[in-house]
Amino acid sequence: MVIRSAYWLGLGYFTYFFAYGVWLPFWAVWLKGAGLEPEKIGLLLGCGMIARFAGSLLIASRVTRPSQLVIALRLLALLSLLFVLGFWLSTFWIWLLLVMIGFNLFFSPLVPLSDALAATWQNQIGMPYGPVRLWGSLAFVISSALTGVLVSAYSFQAILWMLCLGVAAMLAGMLLRPAVMPEGSAKQSDKAGWSQWKQLLQENAVWRFLLCVTLMQGAHAAYYGFSAIYWQEAGYSASVVGYLWSLGVVAEIIVFAASNRLFRRWSARDLLLLSGVCAILRWSLLGSTTALPWLIVAQILHCGSFTVCHLAAMRFIAARKGAEVIRLQSIYSALAMGGGIALMTIVCGVLFQHLQGNVFWVMALLVVPALFLRPRPVAAQNRVTDSVE
Repeated sequence: MVIRSAYWLGLGYFTYFFAYGVWLPFWAVWLKGAGLEPEKIGLLLGCGMIARFAGSLLIASRVTRPSQLVIALRLLALLSLLFVLGFWLSTFWIWLLLVMIGFNLFFSPLVPLSDALAATWQNQIGMPYGPVRLWGSLAFVISSALTGVLVSAYSFQAILWMLCLGVAAMLAGMLLRPAVMPEGSAKQSDKAGWSQWKQLLQENAVWRFLLCVTLMQGAHAAYYGFSAIYWQEAGYSASVVGYLWSLGVVAEIIVFAASNRLFRRWSARDLLLLSGVCAILRWSLLGSTTALPWLIVAQILHCGSFTVCHLAAMRFIAARKGAEVIRLQSIYSALAMGGGIALMTIVCGVLFQHLQGNVFWVMALLVVPALFLRPRPVAAQNRVTDSVE
């Protein structure tokens, strides 16, 4: 069966983030229901995070030809499903450790490779990124809300059922054929050797871009890790906390949907400035008050602190050529969306014990140097007349 390329990628995003919307909020709950102690749960989740970092950096970068992207996505989806099914075989913690490492290793590269495919199709057929990517955000809201209802109505095993459903649907969707296959081949020099990595990372615009987005995305660590605890300690119920989280994702969806009209003429540098200003305002609000009206404003600003930053990254990456798109996408995913957040989560865990809500002021300060690291437009970027995705 052949479907439009934008629909194929949108379905891929939807099913991936449907599964991720089950995994991220609820997997610790499943591990607890399986009888694991808190210290073992922490070890499993930590090892899974390391595997995500390694998968995004090492596996995704091995795909050097845009024409290989669809095949690579199908293979990774199949391996992810096999490891998910492995959770049914045993709840012995060593077995779970091995399965979690394998699952995260193969599940995590699906995002950078999907984004690399989006960048390829953006140049090849003019596909807008934002309206396609928003389906992933929508799926996250749906699956996290639905899983919470099912767990309350049945048991913790609903989490594993939903995760299996999401990953199986992702594989089924990827087995369909997109109407336009990605084109492009790597030259001999495009292979992912150290000299190519070194040459890429030595570019002034590239290392400034990576450091900038790593700081800006890493500043979300206090929000991802401790906002729910902080707001509940401030007296808000779990349902209100859930609504606040959902509000941030809804704002994200709206900006993804409207990004083509809103930011058509914006450069990556300008988008990063807008994102940085929104981030500083957002973290300052969260650090200074827990009043509900201001929390609502701060959550709406998620579309600026996260979404606009990600759109800027996609614009910058899409300006590259051939295998550099995949390579840079894998580094961005590993550092900004993985390693930076992981490191800052550990730091915030120490700081939160002493600072509580004031940890958000630290996040605001973290964004300040990023404003001065924004890469300047280069000729290669100026030749690209993409929509922001």
